[in-house]
Amino acid sequence: MISHLRDKIVSIITSRLFFLVVVMVVLFSLLVHRLFVLQIVRGESFLENFTLKIKREKSIPSTRGSIYDRNGVVLACDKLAYAVTMEDNYDAGSTKNMKMNDCIFEVINIIERNGDSLINDFDIILDGAGHFQFALTGRSQLRFLADIYGRSSVDELLIKEQAASAEDVVEYLCSEKKFGIGRYTKDGTGGYDFYPMEGYTNAEILKILRVRYAMSLNSYQKYIATTVASNVGDETVAEVMEKKSELQGVDIAEATIREYTDDPSLSHILGYTGKISDEELTTLNAESRALTDAVDYELNDYVGKSGIEETMERKLQGRKGKQTIFVDNLGRVTETGDKVEPVAGSDLYLTIDSKLQSVVYRILEQKIAGIVVSKIRDIKKADLPEVTNSSDIVIPIDDVYFALFDNNFIDVPHLSSEHAGPYEKQVYEEFKVRLSIVTDLVVNDLLEEHKVFSALSPEMQSYESYIVSMLQSSAYGVFDPASVDITNSDYLRWKEGKLSLTDYLRTAIAEDWIDITRIGSAERYMNSEESYESLINYIETAISDDIGFAKRVYEYMIRESMITGPEICHILCEQGKIVDTSNKLGSLDAGVISSYEFILSLIEALEITPADLALDPCSGSSVITDVSTGEVIACVSYPSYDNNRLANTIDAEYYGALTNDKSLPLYDYATQQRTTPGSTFKPVSSTAGLEEGVVGLNELINCTGVFEEVDPSPKCWIYPASTHGDLNIVGAIENSCNYYFYTVGYRLSMLNGNFESDFGVERLAHYADLYGLSEKSGIEITESEPKVSDSDSVRSAIGQSTHLYTTAGLARYVNSVANEGRCFNLSLLDRLADHNGTLLEDYETEVRNYIDISSSTWNAIHAGMKAAVKSYGAFKEFPLVTGGKTGTAQVQNRPNHALFIGFAPYEHPRIAVATRVAYGYTSSNAAEITRDIYKYYFALESEDSLLTGRAVLPDSAAIGD
Repeated sequence: MISHLRDKIVSIITSRLFFLVVVMVVLFSLLVHRLFVLQIVRGESFLENFTLKIKREKSIPSTRGSIYDRNGVVLACDKLAYAVTMEDNYDAGSTKNMKMNDCIFEVINIIERNGDSLINDFDIILDGAGHFQFALTGRSQLRFLADIYGRSSVDELLIKEQAASAEDVVEYLCSEKKFGIGRYTKDGTGGYDFYPMEGYTNAEILKILRVRYAMSLNSYQKYIATTVASNVGDETVAEVMEKKSELQGVDIAEATIREYTDDPSLSHILGYTGKISDEELTTLNAESRALTDAVDYELNDYVGKSGIEETMERKLQGRKGKQTIFVDNLGRVTETGDKVEPVAGSDLYLTIDSKLQSVVYRILEQKIAGIVVSKIRDIKKADLPEVTNSSDIVIPIDDVYFALFDNNFIDVPHLSSEHAGPYEKQVYEEFKVRLSIVTDLVVNDLLEEHKVFSALSPEMQSYESYIVSMLQSSAYGVFDPASVDITNSDYLRWKEGKLSLTDYLRTAIAEDWIDITRIGSAERYMNSEESYESLINYIETAISDDIGFAKRVYEYMIRESMITGPEICHILCEQGKIVDTSNKLGSLDAGVISSYEFILSLIEALEITPADLALDPCSGSSVITDVSTGEVIACVSYPSYDNNRLANTIDAEYYGALTNDKSLPLYDYATQQRTTPGSTFKPVSSTAGLEEGVVGLNELINCTGVFEEVDPSPKCWIYPASTHGDLNIVGAIENSCNYYFYTVGYRLSMLNGNFESDFGVERLAHYADLYGLSEKSGIEITESEPKVSDSDSVRSAIGQSTHLYTTAGLARYVNSVANEGRCFNLSLLDRLADHNGTLLEDYETEVRNYIDISSSTWNAIHAGMKAAVKSYGAFKEFPLVTGGKTGTAQVQNRPNHALFIGFAPYEHPRIAVATRVAYGYTSSNAAEITRDIYKYYFALESEDSLLTGRAVLPDSAAIGD
């Protein structure tokens, strides 16, 4: 009874409480509604008067550690600067995009009017014809598309999204459901009609997109400002502050930017920083969870993207501070709370001597330019005699003229611009006529003639092979190379030149290698003939304004003298590529000098560099080490780039230009390029031969020129002009006798009286490993894996066959030779200190292994290398005794690679050097570069005398090793 009464009382109380809660909710709702109506009547925002207090934690950026060279010279540091920022504090609604875009456009005008630049890290740029194109290719482009379409990974992209062109992406982002970039007109009902992409030029659309896209990356955290322009000048700051009340969400903020020393020689080592990507954020934070006291990364952080900046990211990255803040419902800060100060990142000191690094870079450029100048001839390509020796390859002048177009030194789109000069306009008019003729020829072949590819003229082959490449490129996405069945008989016939382009394209359509929906109507079925006709129409339209196809047309106009040398010289001046201070154009027009002499003088003066031309040779590298420690004191790759333009917010247009540069300036030739070592490998073979006992120290081997123990029989480099006769090991190294080292490779391969090449290869590989050639050198930046030859022991012994080594790897090898057996893991790192200068870590190079061989073997190798250097014309009457070895690595149908390894001084080596000039013709050129490095390092010649700022011609006889 009592229990029943208690339950009844509880039930009554509960029902009454529920009733009271309902009444209170209704009353509160009526009150809110009343206030909301009153605010609307007064023209005010209800939310502005409905104040909340929200607690947040705000990150305070830290300063990234600086990077110094071994002498304390600053190479990279954070610099305080002003930035224009914008935050999304716009109310949602149908006019939000319109208002934001109008504001952004006004800010862009302010920034550019005052000589500053907008952020440019959006991975779509304009090509020369003003069309949208991706600044990325391959996997990087797919990652960008995944970000655009909101996919967490590339694998989640839909097929249509994967195939999206740059134009597709821009249209998608400009659409009303995304950023609504276009023209708005009132519709008469108080609303607006929207016309996407209208009212702006493509260039203007792209600029607005850069800002909107950057802001969208912060969309998950409203009221977080996005940088619109960094490192802006006082004029921009003043104008933005003056108009701040009109520019909703726009502000000026103090920020730090990463600044690098103005020296391209250091760019590959230092690398650059940039905004963290989603992938990097995930990876770095996953690593942080496994570390004690590690940095936590956020989406607005900047991290090392390449070089030492990337390798030493966690040491250089500071620890962010924290500030507790309270904001209202509109995100405005109303009060602040506890604060934890940021901690600056650690300062890093490198082993690099930045002055030496810079000098070596300039020596490389001068010498490579000299090689190019020495090979240019005033002759057309069609008139060149046939050559059988790669050292006899020359550069015809029309190759030089075309290279100026092909590698974008001449701005091809500018020829058709309204600002073009008289000669530019003249050449462009001639080009239009020729393009029309070429287009007709191509279309006629595709529709009427259907000639087998091999039966076409070289010019038509160039056009038709380019068309296939064009269709397969990411810019067009019409022909998917990944879908091609490489066993298909028509594909194989096409590759062999036994099929017409017509038949190949018809097969591609039938096999679904071509996405016909991208070139015709996706809404109706087309039979095979309609599909083919639609493809031809597409090709005809595409080649009419494709820059790559235009370059092919310009090439043959140059070859056939439709465009002349004098016209090209005038265009260089009209485009401001050169400054004609000495009136060379006047001399050219008067017939005093020829266009050949005009161009040659520009290359000699480095007004046109080897990198600008991207002809053979256009690149080189040199790595210098401290013999006693294995520290790298210079690691130089030519050509290079301006890492300041990639740091902070990447300049997508500049990056696009770098990736399209045929000299590959982003590629580190010192640590990534691999070639056969040529005769620089012979000290390894000497070690193997002597230590395995297959040759004796004083044994004489008679070089007869042709090594007949194997078939086919390889020849010594001196044959048939002569032979070396009897040589011991020292003489073999001195004369770089191939016959002698063929014998070494052959004898190493004898197993139970039988020649077993694989056995010889294994024995050679063992000694290559002792010198560190089987692994990366240890250098702390991106490096390619080496390859020790795995076939043909006889040719492997002279550094040919399948050996592949980087310049850094060769530097470790010769360093081990110089110090008689300590094989170091090379290093760029000296020490780490905190921002107060307190030492945190003292890096020391590690000895990878000791090469335990007899002193007589070392003596013989050193004596041979000493004698070799004395025999080189590059070192004739050189005041310093050194040891070294040249190497000429053979290449098919192109000039040979030029290599040199050496150490100095001979008696007590201080430095070891490895130098390579890819396609540098002869190893004497690499020897001359190394000699000039010695001259600078040992103060044997003044810097002014060495660095003339002009091409330095080869000054010694070619070495045939």
